[in-house]
Amino acid sequence: MNVDEYIGNLPENRKARFLEIVRLIESLYPDAQRSMQYKMPTYQSDKGWVAIANQKAYISLYTCSIKHIESFKKQHPTIKTGKGCLNFRDKDEIPLADLPAVIESAMESGH
Repeated sequence: MNVDEYIGNLPENRKARFLEIVRLIESLYPDAQRSMQYKMPTYQSDKGWVAIANQKAYISLYTCSIKHIESFKKQHPTIKTGKGCLNFRDKDEIPLADLPAVIESAMESGH
């Protein structure tokens, strides 16, 4: 499966939200290598990566390290997080204006 097939197979209620994040990543890093490296759409620069996945109850943005999401977590304490990921539940508003800092941290500073 490639990235376009992955996105095409998303449930309709998640596709628009998922694509907002994809478009943001692609606008910030138009030259990023796009793959399914982690069995999910993955964007890789020379220094780092981010990946995005549709999970059972949310959309996840993976960054590989908690350091990339620490500031975001303080700004948005109601957004569920993991060790290095943000989990946007269907009821959550995705704060797109605050995601570039997360994405840039992950793409520029590596692990």
